[in-house]
Amino acid sequence: MATLQGKERADYIQNMFDRVADRYNLMNRVMTAGQDMKWRRFMLDKAGLKPGDYLLDLATGTGDIAFEALRQTPDIYAVGGDFSLGMMQVGKSLPMGDQVLWSGADALNLPFPDASFDALTAGYLMRNVIDTTRTFSEQMRVLKPGGRLVLLDTAPPPQNLLKPFIVGYLKYGIPTLGRIINGNADAYQYLPESTRKFKTPDELAALMREAGFQNVSYKTFMFGTMAVHWAEK
Repeated sequence: MATLQGKERADYIQNMFDRVADRYNLMNRVMTAGQDMKWRRFMLDKAGLKPGDYLLDLATGTGDIAFEALRQTPDIYAVGGDFSLGMMQVGKSLPMGDQVLWSGADALNLPFPDASFDALTAGYLMRNVIDTTRTFSEQMRVLKPGGRLVLLDTAPPPQNLLKPFIVGYLKYGIPTLGRIINGNADAYQYLPESTRKFKTPDELAALMREAGFQNVSYKTFMFGTMAVHWAEK
């Protein structure tokens, strides 16, 4: 995985998510000790959805964020976009699956008109894209003026006394859990690799500002290894 670039890397990631789709939600709950749902609720607080709003949940996977948005604000239009059709097939089969409009979507070339959405959320998208600048440009394009962007992603372990333990968990603990729960340790070796190589929260915030987003802020969780960023168009 470390040597893959461009389309080859994108194809690998797409195939990886298709392979782990069936137990992806369970793996997330176990890896984060159930904290991931708290982070998603925090995201939606920052998204500030109102009845009648149009939400694009990009990298929707099995729809966790879109479902939570509908639970909190039932009278919204929720579109779930992802390039992993396998993940979305699982999401469509879940109890709220018929309330989301599902769309095969490439984050670099979103299949939506300009200024379509009041809010855009994305969980674990940015560390997987092959062109961050292009991705932010597309997010900016499909948001309405004043629209809110909210991102959840991993962050490299910060330099502190806990870093060796966190790195050990990422390198050995998560692949072991992946093998036990999902039967796929290989897919979960990608997570620690992509996390260690990803932008710090400050670096990601700077890229958002460079892309033209305003009022950029973020908050970290789980000993600094998760971050929620939010901003406005």
